[in-house]
Order: sequence, then C-alpha cells, then structure tokens
Amino acid sequence: MSNKNVLDEYLARIDRLPTWGLSYALLWAIGFSYFITLYDAVGNIGAALPYIPFINASQAAFVASLGLFGYIPGSLGLGYLADRIGRRPVLILTVLLTAIGSLGMALAVNYPMLAIFRFIEGAGIGGDLNLAMVYVSEFAPASKRGKYANWIYLSGWIAVGVGATIAALLVTSFPSIGWRLAFGIAAIMAFAALVLRTKAPETVRFLVKKGRIKDAESIIRIMEETAMKRARLQSLPEPKIIQYSPTPSNPFSVLANRVFLKRLAGLIAFWFFIYFIQYTYSTLWDYFGKFVGISGPLFNEFVLLTGLSALGDTAMAFILLTFIEKVDRRMLTQIGSLGWLVGTIVAAFFVAHLNLIGMAISLGLILNAIGGGMSYLAGYLMSSESFPTVARSTGFAITDGLGHLGGAIGPLFLFPLVTLYGPISAWAILSFPVVIAAIALWFTVPRTVGVRLEEINENLITPTTQSGIIKSDKQ
Repeated sequence: MSNKNVLDEYLARIDRLPTWGLSYALLWAIGFSYFITLYDAVGNIGAALPYIPFINASQAAFVASLGLFGYIPGSLGLGYLADRIGRRPVLILTVLLTAIGSLGMALAVNYPMLAIFRFIEGAGIGGDLNLAMVYVSEFAPASKRGKYANWIYLSGWIAVGVGATIAALLVTSFPSIGWRLAFGIAAIMAFAALVLRTKAPETVRFLVKKGRIKDAESIIRIMEETAMKRARLQSLPEPKIIQYSPTPSNPFSVLANRVFLKRLAGLIAFWFFIYFIQYTYSTLWDYFGKFVGISGPLFNEFVLLTGLSALGDTAMAFILLTFIEKVDRRMLTQIGSLGWLVGTIVAAFFVAHLNLIGMAISLGLILNAIGGGMSYLAGYLMSSESFPTVARSTGFAITDGLGHLGGAIGPLFLFPLVTLYGPISAWAILSFPVVIAAIALWFTVPRTVGVRLEEINENLITPTTQSGIIKSDKQ
C-alpha cells in the first residue's frame, strides 16, 4: 500500500474517533505552553512598560513593535521548518526561544538589552502561535476540531486575562521591580513548558509523509484504544476513507495555486488589521493613560482596572465552548471586528472623561470579550484549516507572520494620532480597518465547521462515493 493510501486510511480512522485519542495531559501541555505564549505576547508587556525606568514613551512603543517584528521571522521561518522537519522539534524550539527572551528581559539593565531580548521572545512567540493550533488540528477528529482547538485557545486567553491581572498587581504593588517579576514569571513558566513539550509525539500526517509508517500506526492504535475506553465502546464505526490525488511536496508550489493564494490574501489582511489594533491596545493602552495625563494613584488604578478587564477574554473563551462547532468562523470574526471598533471608541471616551469604571466595563465586555474573544479563535481556526497538510504550517505562518507587520506598525501610530486628532478619533482610526478585513473573509475563505481538513484543501477535486470509499478524480 502506498504512503498516500495509508494516509487516507489513517485520516479516516482519526475522524471516526468519538473523542480525543491521546493523553489529555498532552492536550493540557500544549495548552499550558500556549498560556505562556499569550502571557508573554499580551499579558504582561503592556502593564510592565510604563514602569521600566530606563525607557521613554517612544522607546516603549519601539520595544512593543520590536517584539512584533520578531514574530515575523519566527512565524515564517519556524512555520516553514515545521513543514520540513516536523511539528514536534519546532514546538520545542519555539518555547525555548520564548524562555530565553523572557529571561533576558527580566534581567535587562538598559534599553538595547531589553530590545534585543524582546525580539528573541517575539520570534519564539511568532512560531508558537501558529504551530500549537496546527498541531492540535492535525490530531483532532474533524467533528471535534473546533472543540479541542478551543481548549488550547482557552488556555491562552486565560493567560491574557489572568496574566494581565497578575502583571498589573505586580507593577502596582512593587513599582521598582514588579516589571522584572512579570517577565521572570514568564521565563520560569516557559522553561516548564519546554519540559512538557519534549513528551509530545509527531503528528500522524507528518510521519506518513516522511514514510515512518510504523510510528504512525503505533500512534493511531493508541488513539483508537484510548478513545474507545473513554467513550466506553467495544468497537468503532467503519472508517470513511476519502482518496485524494497527491499534492506536491513543496509547500510554496501548493500555496501558489490561485485558490490558496486567495485564502492567503484574505487571511493576511485580516491578521494585519487585527494585530494592528490588538497590539497597539495590549502593549500601549497603559502608556496611553500616562500619555494623556493620568498620573499618581489614579494611574495605578487605571493599570489595575485595565488588567482586570482582560478577564473578559477568558470568560468568552469558556462561552465559546458552547457554540464554536455550530457557528461559521467568518460570522464570529465579523462580530469580533465590531467589538474592536465599538470597544476602543467607548473606552477612549471614558478615559477622556476620567471615568475609569466605565472604561473597565467597556474594555471587559466589548473590546476584550467580543473583540478579542471571538475574533481570535475563529481566525486561528480558519488559518489552521485553510491549507493542505504539506503547506499547513507554512500557510498559517505566512498569514500570521505577515499579519504581524500590522502589530509592529500599529503602536508607532498611536501617540502621533492622539496628538493630532485626540484620543477617541485616534482609536477609531486604528480599529476601523479590521471591520472591512473581516467582511473580505466571506469572499476569500470557505466554511470550515465540521469538515475534514482534506475536504477543504486537497479538494480542488469533487469527491464521489463508491463502495464506501470517496474518490477524487481531479487535483
């Protein structure tokens, strides 16, 4: 039997599983690592920057942007590497870079040192943001893919909420060293995640592509036995085997297909403008309060309430568990984009009138819960679902990596726009483009809910059923 036919069979055997077929400890290990990633990416940096004594406002904006510039080579380079040498070794490398970067930032004694290690940290985070979701998507049955991806997402957005709150408490309680503690905690957790990831197996899809059939068969058998035990079944249904024409082995030749180019374009635009507003907000909102004149005890209250408002992200991650497999991903991104626009405008209005409680409520319920909470999970799922196996990590890396250019550029615009147009108009200008980008997804990305990855991608073909086997006659 050829490797292609073996893969067709293995994918069908995975998709018939009633539940997650590997150890839940593995799922939580990837989730814990994602927790670290988002804690570093957005949970601590915004609260820490205003308290670092050796940087000013323009340097803070540059440090925030530099981490995003690190995301780009991290996402593109490490994503491509994962398609060439495997998901598992790159999962280990990404969290190692994050750990080194966080530790260096905690120990920084001057602006250049802080900037260099922020870039290293950014490279690790950039690779991890796409690879963790790809990894889980390749192990999950098609009907449960959104559910298990949301477990990973949930772990990350707990970090956004809880991490931002912890960082805010640290810097307001210990103004001189709290920022070092925030970065130091991230480093400790990242090294712990590194140990956990060494236990992760390679994905079945990648093993078969490399001809390691025995290893793949061993993992499949473990998944089947584990799933039957959890579901209390004596047997599994017959696998629905779908035969696809083989795809080229070079991910870039696959992505050059006009269908995938259209998906790339739509997702790059979406991520560019999501990150444009997200990282401007998450890295500089606290410094924005300082910039518009809030100071002293009121500023500490501002930072603390901003941190607490991030719990809205965490709450929405739990709520999404109830309907993530029922609602079109594109609809969720559309609603989320409106959350960004309305949330930033309303929160900026309250800041301008020194109503910090109103600010916290609007940030928590509108911007974080609806804006961040909905748009990110749906976007990550679409990015991990929209490309064939041979190019999945590379495709995600391109959309996420180039998208992070928006996050790198956005913070540089905030303070000039506030100076020119005032705080409310500035945030409206920064957030409006994401609404347009979300609309464009309806015309560039397919519906993916509950569909096997190969049907969405290796399907420039029209499957027809013959004797229980779905065959494809066109690539």
